[in-house]
Amino acid sequence: MDKVSVVVYGADVVCASCVNAPTSRNTFDWLQPLLKRKYPDKQFEFTYIDIEKDVENLTDHDQQYIERIQEDELFYPLVTMNDEYVSDGYVQLKDITKFMELQ
Repeated sequence: MDKVSVVVYGADVVCASCVNAPTSRNTFDWLQPLLKRKYPDKQFEFTYIDIEKDVENLTDHDQQYIERIQEDELFYPLVTMNDEYVSDGYVQLKDITKFMELQ
């Protein structure tokens, strides 16, 4: 069985440029059942990282994404799968499925 690591980077406050978008936590909660239902043959590992609170014991990889969000290069919520950038800001299902089809 293939394992897919899904990480959502976010914060409690909705991203300023993401008006009407779901919160980071809502995006995280939405992705879990969706991916399990859509790809039952895959095993998923889900992680939520609060970019303002979960700042200790992060990998360099995680830290780089957080810095890019803080420098406004990327928006949150930001979704990575198997350490690859998938989508940020207003996360769309098509971005997620496009990544999964390449796996």
